[in-house]
Amino acid sequence: MLLGLLGGGLAAAMQSYVDLADPAVAEASPIPGLPDGVIPDGWLPAPPTPLPPDPAAIAAKYAGVVPHEWGVAVTGTATRLAAAGHRVALTFDACGGPQGDGVDADLLALLERERLPATVFVNGRWIDANPGLTAQLAGNPLVELANHGTRHLPLSVTGNSAYGIAGTRSPAEVIDEVWVNHNRLLAITGRPPRWFRPGTAHCDEVAAAIVRDLGEQVVGFTVNGDAGATLPAAKVQAAVTSAAPGSVVIMHVNRPAGATAEGLAAAVPQLRSAGVEFVTLSGAGSLA
Repeated sequence: MLLGLLGGGLAAAMQSYVDLADPAVAEASPIPGLPDGVIPDGWLPAPPTPLPPDPAAIAAKYAGVVPHEWGVAVTGTATRLAAAGHRVALTFDACGGPQGDGVDADLLALLERERLPATVFVNGRWIDANPGLTAQLAGNPLVELANHGTRHLPLSVTGNSAYGIAGTRSPAEVIDEVWVNHNRLLAITGRPPRWFRPGTAHCDEVAAAIVRDLGEQVVGFTVNGDAGATLPAAKVQAAVTSAAPGSVVIMHVNRPAGATAEGLAAAVPQLRSAGVEFVTLSGAGSLA
């Protein structure tokens, strides 16, 4: 009787397995400890890994598409946190290039001292000038590195310019501006960057769609905190403290002669006393 019960129980248990000898399923059990050829009823394989973007196909997709928008908040640009709560995102551009390879050490020290989460958009030329610091920022759990382009160019498919800087001139040039630095950041951090801010923050809506197809999101800003690190401390303080919940604040980390650090140092206690929580862009979840 005992053998019969055991046999019946084993038979019932085996009914919950699928025979993997069927060519429609895998040959070896995906569950450790189970015999090859069986998987539990209802088990589903992990979804396939998404294919990486195909830059050549993306360039062909947008060839000849004519943009109708140009600026810092075109269609496809996120400018604020999707769920405001009491959160504000501090973002900093590290631009690179002529007059932009510097480092505001006082600002970085302030971020560390105040334990401020920050998203730093790094340009390829700034990485070239500051490789050790880039690696240090990548290892800081309070800092999220984001993509600020390869050559710090406005992102256009027709060559539009901003602040006297000529932009990219075609979908292929847009892809190069995004994708070369994307892969550098992937190599530095071990994960693909989620966010892209064009040089000068200007783009057209076709370029923004290309960025999306490359797996990133164009990010603008709600509050211009330092106007390219040209504002005095009092005006930086006033701009940052004006940030409503859900704001994305833009400032700069590549111009040590500016007063960004001093103005932010004065603004942070005011915002915290008002209940503001500082977050990285990824820490905010999603953008709008």
